[in-house]
Amino acid sequence: MTRPSPLDDPQNAAHAWARYRRLMKWMFGLTSTTVLIAMAFLYWRNGLVSIHLYIATALGVTAAMMLMAALMGLVFLSSGTGHDEAVDDRLGDSARDAWDNIE
Repeated sequence: MTRPSPLDDPQNAAHAWARYRRLMKWMFGLTSTTVLIAMAFLYWRNGLVSIHLYIATALGVTAAMMLMAALMGLVFLSSGTGHDEAVDDRLGDSARDAWDNIE
């Protein structure tokens, strides 16, 4: 039988998701700063070139950094709340031993 996740408790879940949203807001600020620095660097090195270069760079940097922040934030949320420990390992050590003997 699986153990209940700490995220099943509404208070724990509210606290964890509030922390996740705070992390995402902080990362959006850092991402915005990074994009502005990248735009300034591109303008300094290349001058005024096609607007598409600046749009693509801004979208690419923003998408990459925010995706990284979202995924790492979910890892921190899962680990920090104890949700990872609630997973039932039905194979136990037998699967680990099988992988060790593959060499």
